[in-house]
Formats: sequence, structure tokens, C-alpha cells
Amino acid sequence: MGKISWNGVILGGILAGIIIDVVEYVLHGVVLNAHWRQAMQDLDRPLQETVGSMVFYVLLGVAYGIVAIWLYAAIRPRYGAGPKTALEAGFGVWLLGYLLPTVSWVPMGLFPGHLVTIALVVGLGEILLATLAGAWLYKEQEAASA
Repeated sequence: MGKISWNGVILGGILAGIIIDVVEYVLHGVVLNAHWRQAMQDLDRPLQETVGSMVFYVLLGVAYGIVAIWLYAAIRPRYGAGPKTALEAGFGVWLLGYLLPTVSWVPMGLFPGHLVTIALVVGLGEILLATLAGAWLYKEQEAASA
């Protein structure tokens, strides 16, 4: 059993993060932009994009990508290398990092249900695709001989 390749985790995670960031930008910054602006206006919190907030979201996407590939690398010895394991890792990240935090908003009625649903469904697709791509780059280090 090899050791986790942290270079592989970072490289695969950056690729995964780029995919996440592109999908998030297209979905929220282009397709749903007007809907999010209205939702924020309804909360009396007008949406204000700044360089700092954009950098934050880009880094957050990369962090999600790195976590997804780290989880893939961590479960590989038990589940085996390959796309099925990558999808399981991606699903785990979606469950813990997307679904559970997002559904906590539902009882508060903060955002329209259709926006939350779209974000969750597209988020599942994006994290699965991103984890598959990052796992494709990931190569485990061979254990050193004694």
C-alpha cells in the first residue's frame, strides 16, 4: 500500500477546484445572477462583488477540490483506485460540504427553494466531475522498500 502523494492531492485538487470554480461562475455569476441579486435584495443585503470576495470564492472552490482528492486518496486503499472510488469521494464531499450546510438554510426561509435546489443538483454534478478529473491526475507514491 502506497502513501498519499501530497503533490498528487494538490495537483489533482487544483484541477478539481478549477472545474468547480468554472461551474460555479457560470451557474451563479451568469445563469442565476439576477435571481441571486433579487434574493439578496429581498433580504435587504444587496449583492456586492469585490475583488476580495471573488478571491475568497475561487480559493474556496480550490479548497473543495483539494479536500475531494484528499478523500479519494484516503479511501483508495480500501475501495480501490478508479472512477467508482472517485465518485464515492465526490459524493462524500457533496454530502458534507454542499448538502448539509445548504439544507440548514431551508427552515429559515432565507433563499427561494428553486435556487437552493438548482445549486444542490448542479453542485452534485460539479463535484462528481471535478473529483473524477482530479482523481485521474492523482498517482499514489509507492512504499519505500525496507
